[in-house]
Amino acid sequence: MYYIGELNPYTPFYNSKNAYGIMYRLNRNGRTAYRLNYTYGNLAANDSESKIQQNITRNLNFKTAIHEIAGGIEFYFKPYQLGNKRYPETFYFLAQVGMFYMNPKTEINGEWIELQPLGTEGQTGKKRYNNLQLCVPIGMGYKCAIGKVMAMNIDLSIRKTFTDYIDDVGSNTYAGLDDFINHDDAELSYFLSNQSINGSRNERRGNQATKDWYVYAGASLTFKLGDGNVCWNFK
Repeated sequence: MYYIGELNPYTPFYNSKNAYGIMYRLNRNGRTAYRLNYTYGNLAANDSESKIQQNITRNLNFKTAIHEIAGGIEFYFKPYQLGNKRYPETFYFLAQVGMFYMNPKTEINGEWIELQPLGTEGQTGKKRYNNLQLCVPIGMGYKCAIGKVMAMNIDLSIRKTFTDYIDDVGSNTYAGLDDFINHDDAELSYFLSNQSINGSRNERRGNQATKDWYVYAGASLTFKLGDGNVCWNFK
């Protein structure tokens, strides 16, 4: 799993982390199946590793665990049925809707600090972003039967999100000192709002015109539950 956002705007598989999950699939017919899955993974990025000088100067870093639940449909490019030698494999298109939980943290002097409660862009109360967010996984995959009860599939799917704060960075500009007056820990919030090497608050912080994405790539083994002896009409 890896992320695309302010701290990694372009590079596929940058700082990718292990992810794990469990899936339940209900075959509707030889061309479609319903799918429900839970996925756990981690995302991280560090401006110090960027090739963009402006990002290096900004000097931010983050990590977050991702807990995702999503459900949707697999559309098969050709007929497929587990246990049927005539239809043992297919490529497929995946479309889902889901929710994910994030909790971005930053590292300061070896300590990881949660950022959402601090409102590092001057947010207070309900103006702070929510840790629970909507996502739309869309991807492609390949699956093939291994015997009569087991199958293997390979997925690559992007997660369209509706938040710009997976990395805690969204605003174009830095908040000023007055924006932190009503914060519970105003001193820490203000300190973490700007980690730039030159200390300037006049340069660009983020890009509020775009949202953050994350991507999952992996392989799974699935097992047939029950007899599943159904003769589908593939016409």
